[in-house]
Amino acid sequence: MAVFLTKESKVLVQGMTGAEGMKHTRRMLASGTDVVAGVNPRKAGQVVDFDERAVPVFGGVREAMAATGADVAVVFVPPPFAKAAVMEAADAGIGLAVVITEGIPVHDAVAFHAYAAERGTRIIGPNCPGLISPGQSNAGIIPADIAAEPGRIGLVSKSGTLTYQLMYELRDIGFSSAVGIGGDPVVGTTHIDCLAAFEKDPDTELIVLIGEIGGDAEERAAAYITEHVTKPVVGYIAGFTAPEGRTMGHAGAIVSGSSGTAEAKKRALEAAGVRVGSTPTETSRLVRERLAMSDG
Repeated sequence: MAVFLTKESKVLVQGMTGAEGMKHTRRMLASGTDVVAGVNPRKAGQVVDFDERAVPVFGGVREAMAATGADVAVVFVPPPFAKAAVMEAADAGIGLAVVITEGIPVHDAVAFHAYAAERGTRIIGPNCPGLISPGQSNAGIIPADIAAEPGRIGLVSKSGTLTYQLMYELRDIGFSSAVGIGGDPVVGTTHIDCLAAFEKDPDTELIVLIGEIGGDAEERAAAYITEHVTKPVVGYIAGFTAPEGRTMGHAGAIVSGSSGTAEAKKRALEAAGVRVGSTPTETSRLVRERLAMSDG
């Protein structure tokens, strides 16, 4: 199985005809994603040929959904127009909107998250790599070839780069799904949302949680793990070597005093029974050790 995205998902791409949209639509199709539509009001009626697949372009999300049955939107729209694009998708009743765009103003993100929540649309992102259920579907920019086969691990990560690294290092074991939630101050789907989904997924045996300095998302995830998660969790926190008092990396990586530091997050996770690696490679080793214990 998988979480949020399966082989049955029908994907439309907002901004498909732009440079990034074209490139990543081609990659999504190559990895088996059922991309059924693009959306661009200025190019409605066109058809874009991607190797062996021709994808029609519609003027709006509602029209594209009605014609194709799309239930997932992937957003490659530039920052000034991303808010309107997400709200349009939510208005049309899309079930899942994956917002790849980075640089979206925080007040825009706050607005479209609230708007989507009222209409029952799940948001992943913004400023995220998307999500992949290997062997089934890939919505976003995660390279499919680093984890082509499905497996036993569920991964949730703030960092796109670390998503790729952990998937590569554990590619022989494989993943049920990997979800890049993004590292902006305001994101839709959270660590906790993914933990809950992986806990319910019968094919996920172990969960990898990747966090980073700033905010309290990982501490809240630790509290949730203590109360609700029965499966083993292995963690990694980016930012142990970040200079004190300096903002690093994602827009959400803001540290104030001892709050939001990598050490504070590690302590909270370990108190919840999570084994936390000091490097991505050590994290991969901890995953292997924990799965070997389960197999033994």
